[in-house]
Formats: sequence, C-alpha cells, structure tokens
Amino acid sequence: MSDSESTSKTVVDLHTHSRFFHRPPGQLAGYDRVGVAMATGIGRLRGVDRVAVTNHDYHRPDIQTERTLPGIEVSTTAGHVLVVGPDPPTRTPTGELTPAETVELAHDRGCAAIIAHPFRRSTVADSGADFDAVELNGKHPERRPRVESLAAELDLPIVGGSDAHLPVEIGRAATVVNVADPTPEAVVAAIRRGEVAPIERRTPVDRAIQLSYRAYHAL
Repeated sequence: MSDSESTSKTVVDLHTHSRFFHRPPGQLAGYDRVGVAMATGIGRLRGVDRVAVTNHDYHRPDIQTERTLPGIEVSTTAGHVLVVGPDPPTRTPTGELTPAETVELAHDRGCAAIIAHPFRRSTVADSGADFDAVELNGKHPERRPRVESLAAELDLPIVGGSDAHLPVEIGRAATVVNVADPTPEAVVAAIRRGEVAPIERRTPVDRAIQLSYRAYHAL
C-alpha cells in the first residue's frame, strides 16, 4: 500500500434512519428505499462518503446501496446500541437484549458495537460490556465534553453520527475513518483500532433543527 493510500480518509455518518417516523418494519416499508436515496444524495453534497442505515430494531439488506453501510439500532434493556458492519441482525426484540448480549451478537456477526447517545435515557455505558466505541450524537453536540470524558474512562474511541430521521440532518455529526475503501469490514476494523474521529457541522440549518428538536422533546 502506498503512503497516500494508507492515509486516505473516508467520512461516514454512522447513525441514520430511513424514516422520519417510528413504525414497525412491515408498515410503510416502501418509504425506506426513498429515505435511503435522499440520505445518500444529501450526504454526497455534504462530503459524506457513506451512511450507516441504523433503523430501530430492524435491518433491511434489500435497501442497501453502494453508498450505505449495514446497521441496526438495538433497543437494549438499558438503552440504545448501534451495531454496524457486514452482517447485522435483521430483527432484534425491543427491550429484551442486555447490552452485553447485544455486543456479543454484534461481534459474532463481524460488526462493531457502539454506545449510542450515552446520556439520553441510557445506562448502557454502566453495563461493563465490551463496546468498540462511544457516539457523539448529532442531536447533542453540546455534550461533547461529557462524551470525551466517558470515552477516556472506558478507553474507547469516539465516533460521530447524525441520528438523522430527516435527510436534511445527514452529516451534522459524522466520523472520519482512516480507510481508503470504506467496506463494512474495513470500517469495523478501523473503529476497533481507534483510527476514527468525530466531526460536526454547525450551519444555521443545523442549529435551527437542534433548537426544534429540543423544543419538541420539552413538550
């Protein structure tokens, strides 16, 4: 491998959703493909090379494209865990798997297990499970110091994900991955080596969405 190839970087949004609403995978499933197309299109405009599609407790291999990474956001007994990699499970039972069981499932399938939005109704970080990374979530960029402190405590790298439910949110937080070819296997390996870094976008649109999100959840 040449020096230029070994230092190539890829920008990946490791936490996105193909729907702006929460419904079981069988309901309104046709929107998933539309959501992925819009997310990857906007990602391309914003310099995001890949988006991980991490819907709540389901993964659809049939909606993957060359610009996506397979994933799932698992609702564990203690909070949410992102499972990203070549072979995530297609379904997980909501609120039944422990964090440790989720990590074991992820690793058995060649995937990375990431603590999602660790300070949003979550005690996942206290589980002692063998996670691969901690997420800086795009909905909570102000929590970066707390995320950095937690990552140092757990001796884990930090990754970024937008947690986008609307395509306009893609890339507000993302991850610079030290790989030239962002295959699922390569991204997982880079996360485990710690060759990743979170980045943020702070445009007026991103700030407006952030304020709207806070207002909605304050109701």
